[in-house]
Amino acid sequence: MTDPLDRIAAALERMAPAPQPAPDFDAAGAFVWQPDPDRLEPVARVNRVDISMLVGIDRARDILMANTTQFAKGLPANNALLWGARGMGKSSLVKAVHGALNPDYPQLKVVEIQREDLQSIGRCLALLRGSDARFVLYCDDLSFSHDDAHYKSLKAVLDGGIEGRPDNVVLYATSNRRHLMPRDMIENERQSAINPSEAVEEKVSLSDRFGLWLGFHPCDQDQYLEMIRGYCEAYGVEISDADLRAEAIEWQATRGSRSGRVAWQFFTDLAGRRGVTLA
Repeated sequence: MTDPLDRIAAALERMAPAPQPAPDFDAAGAFVWQPDPDRLEPVARVNRVDISMLVGIDRARDILMANTTQFAKGLPANNALLWGARGMGKSSLVKAVHGALNPDYPQLKVVEIQREDLQSIGRCLALLRGSDARFVLYCDDLSFSHDDAHYKSLKAVLDGGIEGRPDNVVLYATSNRRHLMPRDMIENERQSAINPSEAVEEKVSLSDRFGLWLGFHPCDQDQYLEMIRGYCEAYGVEISDADLRAEAIEWQATRGSRSGRVAWQFFTDLAGRRGVTLA
């Protein structure tokens, strides 16, 4: 008679997902990490703009480009945290830098991981470790709430685990918050914890594990108009400077904000009205 434990073990083995084959990293330049079952989905066409169209972030662009070029060449490079104002090109810059370097460095890949999947980041790195390719592991809009423990998985990978980060992987993350958590959450930790300084330090120390902090700040009106003019020239949309200025400022006023994202949204509307496709 079969032992009950053997039957249970056999049933669990049948329920377990089949092992995934080794990813074909030559299939694409970009992948998205999908857990349950663990796999890297190739991305045929990355949603990005040319790096030449990113206006007003020259310093961040140059620093991230230099760091990524070092990494693509097999040299030491830092993890990077791109933080600051909404809609000012943080995620666009990561994708644009990869797009600019990939033709010269086809071994450079970008892998996007969602914030809610960070607890599986160790399994993702296990698939990347040992490959001849070089991977920018990219997490967009990274932030944590007071009861979120995902940051602990990320801390161990960045700096503190036994295995640590593989030599062929760097992490680039974007966030609206420099310390990856709301200021009121930090203040609440200080007021309610038994040892306030230790409670805050545990969470804030995650951002310290990024060697590069690149700040993004709101654009002024001239930069906003320059962004739109650059899009017009790139996609062949004809409009006079006077009309562009009047329409773009009116659009900005209705939105109550001015940023690279608002500039793109205005240009999308303008291109549609002028019958120009953006494919």
